[in-house]
Amino acid sequence: MYRYDEFDAALVRERIEEFRDQVERRASGALTEDEFKPLRLMNGVYLQLHAYMLRVAVPYGTMNSRQMRRLAHIARTYDKGYGHFTTRTNIQFNWPALTDLPAILSDLAEVEMHAIQTSGNCIRNVTTDVFAGAADDEIEDPRPWCEIIRQWSTIHPEFSFLPRKFKIAVVGAKKDRAALRTHDVGLQIVPGADGQTAFRVFVGGGQGRLPHIAQEIATAVSGRELLAYLTAILRAYNLLGRRDNIHKARIKILVASLGVDGFREEVERQFATLRHQDLRIPDSELARIQAYFAPPAFEQLPRRSPAYDRAVLADPDFARFGRNNIRRHRQPGYASVIVSLKPPAGVPGDITADQMEAVAGLARRFSFDEVRAAYEQNLVLPHVRLDDTPELWLRLAAAGLATPNADLVTDIIACPGLDYCSLANARSIPVAQALSRRLADLDLQERLGPVRINMSGCINACGHHHVGHIGVLGVDRKGEEYYQITVGGSPDEQAALGEIVGKSLCADEVAPAIARALDRYLAIRGEGERFIDTVRRVGADPFREAIYEPADATA
Repeated sequence: MYRYDEFDAALVRERIEEFRDQVERRASGALTEDEFKPLRLMNGVYLQLHAYMLRVAVPYGTMNSRQMRRLAHIARTYDKGYGHFTTRTNIQFNWPALTDLPAILSDLAEVEMHAIQTSGNCIRNVTTDVFAGAADDEIEDPRPWCEIIRQWSTIHPEFSFLPRKFKIAVVGAKKDRAALRTHDVGLQIVPGADGQTAFRVFVGGGQGRLPHIAQEIATAVSGRELLAYLTAILRAYNLLGRRDNIHKARIKILVASLGVDGFREEVERQFATLRHQDLRIPDSELARIQAYFAPPAFEQLPRRSPAYDRAVLADPDFARFGRNNIRRHRQPGYASVIVSLKPPAGVPGDITADQMEAVAGLARRFSFDEVRAAYEQNLVLPHVRLDDTPELWLRLAAAGLATPNADLVTDIIACPGLDYCSLANARSIPVAQALSRRLADLDLQERLGPVRINMSGCINACGHHHVGHIGVLGVDRKGEEYYQITVGGSPDEQAALGEIVGKSLCADEVAPAIARALDRYLAIRGEGERFIDTVRRVGADPFREAIYEPADATA
C-alpha cells in the first residue's frame, strides 16, 4: 500500500496545526458556529444531532493493522468505543468532543491517516473495488490510479470550492464492484489501442433528491492523459454548474440540462487546451506509485486446499461461511475473506474497538498486514491462504465477526439516520435491525440468494436506497416517520434506479412487507434467477401486490 512522502506528511501536519487554532477560537467563543462551519468541514467534522462527528478518510478502502489499531484507540479514548464504516469506505466517529478533535487528527497523522476532503464541496475520497489486486477477473489493479487521483486532487486550488461535492470511483474489471455509475465520475480500466491502460469515462451519476445513472462520455481515454481529462470535466462543471440552488448544483444536473452530447462537447473543448499542458503522468511517476501496490510475497500453492475441503466437510457452519464470505483469488491457493459488519439485529457498518483490534491482528497474521473497507459497509481480508481460512473463521467467530451473510438479504446497507444525523427525516437503524431479525434464518437467506437491501433516513440517500434491489427511504409525514419502498434498483454494470411501488409504510410494517415481497419472489422466480433477474423479467407489479397485502398494511 502507498506510504506518505514528505509532502503528504507536511501537508497533514500543517492542516492539523491550523485546525487546532480554529478549534481553540471556536471553544473560546471567538468564532461563531456559522463562522466555524466551513473550517470544520474542510477537516471532516460535521455537527450532528447530538455531537460533532469526525469522518476519517480511508483512501480506496485500504488500511494496515497499525492504522486499524489506531482507529480502535480513537474509539476507546475519544468516542464511545465504536466506529461506523460508510459506503465511501470511510469510518465515522459519532461522539468526539470538539476540543479533542486536534488530538485525534494528530493521532491519525502518526499512522498516515487524515480527514481532509471527507466533506465540503471538493473532490471526496476516491473509492474502488474492494477486491482490487486480488480479483481473478481484473484487467489491472485500479488502486495506483486512485492514488494518483488522490494526490492530484488533494487541496487542488481550482477544485476546492466546487458547486457541490464531487465523487470518483475507479474499477479495473468488467464487473463493477464499486457502483461507479452512481458517481459524479466513474472510471473503468480498459485496454487502450496502443496496449497501454485506458479508461471508459462515465459522468453525471448521483443519488439524492434527483437521482441519475452516469452516462458514458468517453470510451478510451489514455492513462497518461487521465488527469487532463478529469481536469476538463471538473473545469466544465466548475464554470457551468449551478451555485444558486444547492439541490441543483451537482454535476448530474448540469449533464442532464446540457445533454450528454452537449456536456461531452464542452469537456472536449476544455481537453483540447489541457492535453498539451504539463498534466501528463510521467512513466517514472506511474511506475513509482505502482510499486507500492505490487502483489505481496505469495507462496506457490495448488489451487485446491485439502485443509479447506476437510473443514467444509467436517463443519456445516464453516461450509456456509465458505459459500457466502470467501471469494476466489487470482493467486492459486489464496482467497479473499469478507468480514461481515452485519450481525443478526446489528447496526450495519458498526464495529467496536475490540473488534478493530481483532481485525488488525488477523490482518497481520493471515492477510499480509492488509485490510480493506468495502462499499457494502463490511471489511475484507484480501489475501488469505485457503489453508488458513478454517482457523481464521474460528478467530472471527470469537470476535463476533463471522456472520455468513455477505451479499445475502441481511447484508443491509444503511445510513445512521435520525439516531444521529441532523438531516434525516426518519430512523434507519431500528428498521434495519427489524429486517435483520425478521430474515435471520440462514437457510432462508441462502434460498433467497443475493438480495441487496439499501436504506436511507432521508432523500440525501447516504444509504443508496435508489440502487438497492429493494430500497427503503425514510420520509416525514406531519412529524411521523414513514418509509417508501422501491424495487428493481442496481448499483453494478447494469445500474438502474428502483421503482417506487406505492404509498409509504409505517415503521412496523416495513419488515413484514419486504418479507412478503421476498416470499413472492420465491414463488415466481425462474430457474437460476436471482431476485434482480426476476424483477427485470416480470416488473414491479407482483412485488407491489405482495407488499400491500393485506389491505391494513398501508398507512
